[in-house]
Amino acid sequence: MSRTGRTTADRERGAPVEVARPARRRRDTPRDRRRRRLLGAAAALAVLALAGWALWASPLLSVRTVRVDGATTLTAEQVRTAAGVAEGTPLLRVDVEAAEARVARLPQVASVQVARGWPGSVVVTVVERRPVAVVTDAGTRSLVDAGGVLFDTVTGDPPAGVVPLDVPSPAPDDPATRAALGALVALPGEVRAQVAGAVATTGEDVTLSLADGTVVVWGAGTDAEDKAAALVALLDQVASGALEPAATIDVSAPDAVVLR
Repeated sequence: MSRTGRTTADRERGAPVEVARPARRRRDTPRDRRRRRLLGAAAALAVLALAGWALWASPLLSVRTVRVDGATTLTAEQVRTAAGVAEGTPLLRVDVEAAEARVARLPQVASVQVARGWPGSVVVTVVERRPVAVVTDAGTRSLVDAGGVLFDTVTGDPPAGVVPLDVPSPAPDDPATRAALGALVALPGEVRAQVAGAVATTGEDVTLSLADGTVVVWGAGTDAEDKAAALVALLDQVASGALEPAATIDVSAPDAVVLR
């Protein structure tokens, strides 16, 4: 007998051979297809729900650190306190605009940006106001930035390079304040360091006093760059001995400077 189960006699008589056929595959019905679609949709919803939970409520993507960049006079803790972002808050739930608004209320801050740092930090980047002058208003000495904003008080000596400014009503929209600050900002650092004080009663009569006693009549706040260039050139000539020192340098008309 062979391995197929047929005897030699069977083969000789030509007996029919039974061939094993593969099982017929069950036809895919509309109901099956509908079931698969439902299962796929359920799986997709489960994935979306898991992702939503991970972003909105999971401690895996929550605030672990609040980093502060750009602070110099302010401490990082002062900025973090103002931002009010609590550790453990899911990053997606951090209201960055509200945090920016809170930090912007600090007088020393000129601008601020709050950003999420995935997977677990918030970054607060501040640009602090830079003092240009110091004014006395209602008995209080305050630092003033280039825009005329009074943003901090001082009791001792002001920072290096900060010029005492005498104006009647220091404020960002005050013409005298704007004109005087425009003059100081236009001067290069080495010349501004020689300015001992600035005075203006209106936006048309700015006067600078240098440390050596020289009085600079600046005049109006217009043409500040040209006036600064003329003053620098004259001071260089005086320093080199090409010109005799003058008690007063009038650069109110930069094309026709007068020395007295």
